[in-house]
Amino acid sequence: MKTTDTATPGVETPGPSGGSGPVVTKTVAPTPRKESKSEGAVLNVFSHGVLIIWAIMVVMPLLWAVMTSFKTDRAIFTSPWSLPDGLHFENWSRAWSQAHMSDYFMNTIVVVGGSLIGTLLFGSMAAYVLARFDFPGNRFIYFLFIGGMSFPIILALVPLFYVMQNMALLNTPHGLILVYIAYSLPFTVFFLTAFFRTLPTSVAEAAFVDGASHTRTFFQVMLPMAKPGLISVGIFNFLGQWNQYLLPTVLNTEQDQKVLSQGLVQLATSQGYKGDWSGLFAGLVMAMLPVLAAYIIFQRQVVAGLTAGAVK
Repeated sequence: MKTTDTATPGVETPGPSGGSGPVVTKTVAPTPRKESKSEGAVLNVFSHGVLIIWAIMVVMPLLWAVMTSFKTDRAIFTSPWSLPDGLHFENWSRAWSQAHMSDYFMNTIVVVGGSLIGTLLFGSMAAYVLARFDFPGNRFIYFLFIGGMSFPIILALVPLFYVMQNMALLNTPHGLILVYIAYSLPFTVFFLTAFFRTLPTSVAEAAFVDGASHTRTFFQVMLPMAKPGLISVGIFNFLGQWNQYLLPTVLNTEQDQKVLSQGLVQLATSQGYKGDWSGLFAGLVMAMLPVLAAYIIFQRQVVAGLTAGAVK
């Protein structure tokens, strides 16, 4: 008979009778290695130092742009790093009215608002079907959306221009909305498909047992459960569509239909030698404020949506 005890592995201890008795094999559990406190402290200081440097690199240009928007043109060139001598709100009013930033701002809200609603609606519907139903061609359609993420939009500008021209959609808000939706759908479907796969199937099955249709189950049961994912992908699409410049430059050339990114470029290029730099920085801050406000308001939901798919 052999018994096992905790001692050094492979060491056999003879029995009490000097070798004729039962052999007792002793095994010793390996001693856990303790992490040095000094190494952890150094790593902690290093990681915090990198985060502080990164925060400075991100925040400082934003603060400098806001500070410069309240200066005069003379102060921008003579003392670019000093605080403004006063809050010159006339820079903002001049950019809002004389530079037509108000028109560009409203056009951008209409286009981005419509495209964001359409992207989330159609993207969530397609992602739900691809994630929850098995049918012939499911994976093929899914990989078509994945392939759309890798297709450079610059290669489609010329054929897209002629297609929009033949459909009488050039220089129209609804035409630009449709293009934005098509541009944003691949990433939206890719993101939400993975998110819908993590949702419990028991809730949908209970809805079907209660007599709910597929449409009612999607809109009243599954879509509210996917709210964190919708907010996350909505923020990403909002950032991309708000700052979009290439598509409206090609498809939206009418002065009264231009969006905010086109207006900023026009404000910068139309100055010539005059140089209304204070008004330009005021317009730039106007364009940044909605993006910053959206991220600050929904930052918790963005993080929750990104991490919700990792845990079932």
